[in-house]
Amino acid sequence: MACPQWFRIASIVSILLVSFLITTHATAAGQRPRLWEERGAPGSDVVHEGLSIFMSLAEQLSPAVVNISIVQKTKQQSERPFRGFRRPFRERQPFGQDPFREFFDRYFSDAPPQARQSLGSGFIMHAKGLILTNNHVIEEAEKIKVTLQDEREFEATIIGRDPKTDLALIKVESSVDLPTVPLGNSDALRIGEWVLAIGNPFGLSHTVTAGIVSAKGRVIGAGQYDDFIQTDASINPGNSGGPLFNTRGEVVGINTAIIAGGTGIGFATPINLVKELVPQLHDQGKVTRGWLGVMIQKVTLELARTFDLPQARGALVADVISESPAAQGGLQQGDIITGFDGSDIQDMHELPRVVAKTEVGKLVEVRILRQGKAKTLSVTIAPLREETAVAEAEPTVMDRLGMEVEDLTPASVQRMGLSNAKGVLVAKVDPEGPAAEAGIRSGDVILEVNRHGIADTRSYIEALQNHVDDTILLLVARDENTLYVALQYQK
Repeated sequence: MACPQWFRIASIVSILLVSFLITTHATAAGQRPRLWEERGAPGSDVVHEGLSIFMSLAEQLSPAVVNISIVQKTKQQSERPFRGFRRPFRERQPFGQDPFREFFDRYFSDAPPQARQSLGSGFIMHAKGLILTNNHVIEEAEKIKVTLQDEREFEATIIGRDPKTDLALIKVESSVDLPTVPLGNSDALRIGEWVLAIGNPFGLSHTVTAGIVSAKGRVIGAGQYDDFIQTDASINPGNSGGPLFNTRGEVVGINTAIIAGGTGIGFATPINLVKELVPQLHDQGKVTRGWLGVMIQKVTLELARTFDLPQARGALVADVISESPAAQGGLQQGDIITGFDGSDIQDMHELPRVVAKTEVGKLVEVRILRQGKAKTLSVTIAPLREETAVAEAEPTVMDRLGMEVEDLTPASVQRMGLSNAKGVLVAKVDPEGPAAEAGIRSGDVILEVNRHGIADTRSYIEALQNHVDDTILLLVARDENTLYVALQYQK
């Protein structure tokens, strides 16, 4: 006789409940999570104690978390169509063209056609009214309104902004000291550590969510200074600019980016990076960064084998900007940077961050590998020039050749902005062939084969015919960038 459906369901629920109780008892009786032990909890009821901590943190920290709304003028109604209540929100996504933007509308039925309102979050870092938030929350603001948990409202002014890290410092005037929250140490965060987010998702004031640190040092394509904390604490449109707390009630990050449609994936700017920039934002209104003047790319396993490296590490110099500190210090195309000013460079993404925070005018030592030999160069750091802010080249890796090339003409050289007519132009790529799958495009220019310059199609063909190894190295020019490509070559 078949069991009734309700009986099967009840049996499953009972098994799960018993398993949960056994696990909880074992945890309480054995090695308790360090989080609760540090708090001096008796350990008899871990779950209850954990909830008590979250409730206490939410109560203590919420008064310093603010709601930020802005009013801005629209340039043309056709450029920014009206979106009413219940319409989808627009947000900046970490993997799109504009990865930081979280711009969305809420309750605009009565809004005048010339203005729109955006909501975000922030937190008070100084009792005299200094507030940290995201740049994209306030960058187009005509007016900024800050609302506290007790419903006090202030009009804020912008003290400083840094679009490259999506950071903004604003200020409100108050006759009394305002509640604040302390800044912690994001470097001390551990994977799996509990964190708490407080903000205004979808305009819902002072919403509290909890989760863990899912990863550190995330590079999400937002810019050359990517170094995000990933968390599964719920982060939604409106959380932008709000604080991410550890269980000691310290701000360890600023909630910055989300993935559209993603669940349990949010990104926060580490507070240690923020602490480095706040003094400049307060005193100068902007951030001045160090500049080296190189175009870099990742050292892949294929490139490491081609350059005879024991392991894939460092930052490969794909190009050196003329008259830059790098050029004056002797850095060359093809060098691999392994150290900068005493810091080891294991990955290309580390170099822009350490260069940026280097004092302008400082003489630093740069360790490199050049044709397999270690060298140390001295370079004097200059201030970053805005027109050369992008300093990374995305590598393209292929597994075999599969393209047609032709000689460069004076017209193509001028059109592409090349310094000379040496190299070969990729004229055609089979859309179903391996070159297309690997990312080679029509219009790319091949400058070198195996570190030897290519003058025309004749020298290009000779270089391929003379190649005997199973890996070939190409130097490719694309738009205004150059990059190395290592690929498996089949004759």
